[in-house]
Amino acid sequence: MAELEGFEFGKSDFVLLDEVTMEQFLENLKLRFEKGRIYTFIGEVVVSVNPYRQMDVYGKDAIDAYRGRELYENPPHLYAVADAAYKAMKRRAKDTCIVISGESGAGKTEASKYIMQYIAAITNPSQRAEVESVKNVLLKSNCVLEAFGNAKTNRNDNSSRFGKYMDINFNFNGDPTGGHINNYLLEKVGIIAQLLRGGSDELLKSLHLSKDPTDYTYTSPGASVSTSSSDDRSCHRAVMGALKVIGFSEEEVSSVYKILSTILHLGNLHFETDGESVQVVGGDSVRHISELTDTEPESVNKALLYRTVATGGGEVIEKGHSEQEASYGRDAFAKALYERLFAWIVGRINSVIEVKNYNPALHGKNTVIGVLDIYGFEIFDNNSFEQFCINYCNEKLQQLFIELILRQEQEEYHREGITWQHIDYFNNQIIVDLVEQPHKGIISILDEACLTAGKVTDTVCLDSMNHKLGQHPHYTSRKLNPTDKSMEFHRHFRIRHYAGDVTYSVEGFLDKNKDPLFQDFKRLMYNSSDPVLKEMWPDGQLSITEVTKRPLTAATLFKNSIIALVDKLACKEPYYVRCIKPNEVKSPMLFDDARCRHQVAYLGLLENVRVRRAGFAYRQPYERFLQRYKMTCEYTWPNHLMSSDREAVEAIVVQHGFEGDVAYGHTKLFVRTPRSLFTLEQERAALIPILVLFLQKVWRGALARMRCRQMRAIYKVMGCYKRYKVKAHFWEVERRFASVRNMTDYGKSVEWPTPPAALMQFHKITQHLHRRWRARQIVKNIPPSDMAEVRAKVAALGALSGERLDWGFNRAWERDYLANARDCPLTSSNFVRITKELKNKDQYSQVLFSGFVRMLNWFNNTKDRALLITDKHIYRLEPKKHFKVQKRIPIETVTSLSVSSGTDQMVVLHTVSQEDVLVYLQSGQLGPKQDRVGELVGTLCDHFTRQNEAQCCVWPPRACMTSLQCLGSS
Repeated sequence: MAELEGFEFGKSDFVLLDEVTMEQFLENLKLRFEKGRIYTFIGEVVVSVNPYRQMDVYGKDAIDAYRGRELYENPPHLYAVADAAYKAMKRRAKDTCIVISGESGAGKTEASKYIMQYIAAITNPSQRAEVESVKNVLLKSNCVLEAFGNAKTNRNDNSSRFGKYMDINFNFNGDPTGGHINNYLLEKVGIIAQLLRGGSDELLKSLHLSKDPTDYTYTSPGASVSTSSSDDRSCHRAVMGALKVIGFSEEEVSSVYKILSTILHLGNLHFETDGESVQVVGGDSVRHISELTDTEPESVNKALLYRTVATGGGEVIEKGHSEQEASYGRDAFAKALYERLFAWIVGRINSVIEVKNYNPALHGKNTVIGVLDIYGFEIFDNNSFEQFCINYCNEKLQQLFIELILRQEQEEYHREGITWQHIDYFNNQIIVDLVEQPHKGIISILDEACLTAGKVTDTVCLDSMNHKLGQHPHYTSRKLNPTDKSMEFHRHFRIRHYAGDVTYSVEGFLDKNKDPLFQDFKRLMYNSSDPVLKEMWPDGQLSITEVTKRPLTAATLFKNSIIALVDKLACKEPYYVRCIKPNEVKSPMLFDDARCRHQVAYLGLLENVRVRRAGFAYRQPYERFLQRYKMTCEYTWPNHLMSSDREAVEAIVVQHGFEGDVAYGHTKLFVRTPRSLFTLEQERAALIPILVLFLQKVWRGALARMRCRQMRAIYKVMGCYKRYKVKAHFWEVERRFASVRNMTDYGKSVEWPTPPAALMQFHKITQHLHRRWRARQIVKNIPPSDMAEVRAKVAALGALSGERLDWGFNRAWERDYLANARDCPLTSSNFVRITKELKNKDQYSQVLFSGFVRMLNWFNNTKDRALLITDKHIYRLEPKKHFKVQKRIPIETVTSLSVSSGTDQMVVLHTVSQEDVLVYLQSGQLGPKQDRVGELVGTLCDHFTRQNEAQCCVWPPRACMTSLQCLGSS
């Protein structure tokens, strides 16, 4: 740790002092204070000196520097102890607490705020909205509670007049999920002057208030030392903003304003007597109180002047107050209003931040960090009941510190069999017993005096304490020590506290301990029309004649709450911040040696240093130590084979060369210096990424092998399933097409089953094969004489490709229409004779097509002609001249044929010589509207196809019909 800061700043840990003496301790503390190093370690305890100035050590860079680091990796800081508590809570799932102690003005409240801000800054990295909301409420609650529970005193600008213990709940991720605040309000003072100076004119007018605090009895004494109006205005805005963030409604805030205003108006009430009865002086204040509390003016006036008493026989009588009793009742009522308002505000905040719908089985373990900020030890010129309670609380906290840090540590060394030189320390249990011991302590004596019938005065109570406590070494009074003139007879007693001797004035002790409030005020507030005010006074619903148990006294209530607080702290792992006040004048430069020496002495810091210096900074059960650091030794990773965990821990220590810095207990390992632990943490931190990568590699390999086995199984299942689906498809096809041979349509009407994806191509081929088989079965039944016509129609179907809707496929094709007597009864015989002559002359084998046509020449003239197509030539004949041949074209010179897509009968024959033949086919007697274009196209295509097949080669381009063009009908 000495390496973290230069030697010019002194020792950053008091454990490293050359000699543990008060002089060296103060010298080191003063040097660090003057150099701006306000924090110093004592092991894991942080000693904080109030700098009385703003320090630039709390920004984002500082938070990042301490986040996730070990306690000794950085210079001493509040953030170091806050991060240590957070890591202990998160790593070990153990509840922790941070106890901030010191006298009034030492900086405890500021320390608690910085700790809260640090915890808020390092949590919720994913910025979840619900967690951010919880953090905001936790932070804003500080502002509200300070405004209502702190006050300016002659020793402290922001003195806590209440104690606050906040539990912050964390989920398994380490994010805050809620919290709970316990308050220990001691003095009923606070925000009223801030309201007067910071409130708007409209607000103050509605509350019947003025801006000057000196106008009101309760705020006038402290008005001269109050903060400036600008500070009050900014604080007031901050408090109002915090209330809004927490979730206070406008109606609730309005009720808070009214209650505070009521307290001010109560202070301005005065009473006078005319000899017979007491009257209220200042009727306006009564009306204002009535309006602000939503009650009747007569009821307010009656509660202030009379007390309703029920007799033993059940009779109800009204007893008038004396002037003194009325004033006393007024003040008690004002204090009770403030106390219940403060308790209601704390309860309202708790209802917002408490953990809701928490189920450990679903959400994991809920861990807690507690932060205690409570009033410090006080020694004033006039110390009363409040200082007595405050100093008793600090005695209890000091006793807890001694219990946990000093006594338990030494007892643990003895229990573990560690050689140890006993360190003497002052155990203040004797002082705690002086105050709280049943039947003998001061609180018991006060309670007994309050319960005694008759007129028991403070002086009588003091005599009782002198009688019962006269032999106690830490108690004295003027009667017991007549020569001590610093005390007065019948007024003072003195307690020798761990922090010094404090002389208390017994005046008012009994009244403040009784803290009585007449039932009339409770009933008055319960009957208010304001729902918030009514909620604060549930005990006002009791009837006048109803007998209730005598309430506990203020001292007993306070004692019980402090005992419960100490028990709550004792079950958590504690971290300490010990605050020191360097001077009484709030100077950032002055270091008062005597003042600081006194605080160091009563805080027990020297004893703490001696215990830490003589003892061990770190101890851990062997099992847990081994679990955390076993990866740093080859003999213990991943699991050791030794006879016990202690031997395995020894192997780790020997490997790192720490033999001289450790001691072995019965169940724990003790490490003397933090440096050894820091070295282990460094090596562990370096190995963790390697181990994580190794575990990731092993786990990824295991996952890959699992996936591989799964994929193999999947593929095997898929293969079997595919084979099953293929077979099932074949079986289904076989079943459906088993009897297609006997069907008239040979299975055309049979619906094919949907094939699996793997058989999609095979399915198409199978359908094609079935179609071919079905066609073959149909063709087999066609007579040989009709085959030529069938071939021609098939050729026409392929050539026309659906371009012509009606091309004569549904009729018989005669082909040689000119020789057909039914189609051409007048010319057929003559045509038959001519064809015989041409056949003998040109030696053609067959007539492919013949029929009457109409020729169209270049001059748009039409002539009727006859067209004869044979397997050798195409003839154009003159019908009127006995079918004289006008033109003969070798058929092999035809290159293509063009027809239109309409119903016309126009045909163009394209030749090699580009002497195209354009004809319009004429219908005969067989069918006046017959479409003969399809017949001509099919016949020619079939002819050329058979010619190609006969020659077993590709038909020469010049003699083949290379294209069939479909022209527009126009």
